[in-house]
Amino acid sequence: HRHVVEAIVDGLAPWCSRVEAQAQPVLHATASMWHLGTRIHATLKDPATPAATLLAELHPTPAVCGTPRQAALQRIRELEPVPRGFYAGAVGWLDAQGDGDWYVAIRCARLQGTQLRLFAGAGIVADSQPEAEAAETGAKFTALLNALGVHDPAPLIEPMP
Repeated sequence: HRHVVEAIVDGLAPWCSRVEAQAQPVLHATASMWHLGTRIHATLKDPATPAATLLAELHPTPAVCGTPRQAALQRIRELEPVPRGFYAGAVGWLDAQGDGDWYVAIRCARLQGTQLRLFAGAGIVADSQPEAEAAETGAKFTALLNALGVHDPAPLIEPMP
């Protein structure tokens, strides 16, 4: 988590006169799992800087891509059979004054006609345990399905190619 916070702070630094991250992460509970969160406040040097510029600078974070970013992105493109689509994109809002909140969408769904495709993943690092990562990803999908009122997903699951 600390590595991701540092990457975000470093990515914002050239664009901002002030960047501050909470000293300690906060534990957030959801219905099915816990998450670490660290609020980062920043003041732009130039208030006219578009949010899209900052998002492009920060996305994807090491949490969903790895480091170094360009090499990790290339490896992901080579290894993953399905494009990530909206998974791991930025979700948030921006008001007329340029203030807003942005989050990394580590779970999402895409509704196209009568089909709904869910996206979730796990953060794989050198000491990851495949079984634990698979269980975590399953829990993420379960949370999405439960939010949609689906409590027995077995008939709906289509394996990835």
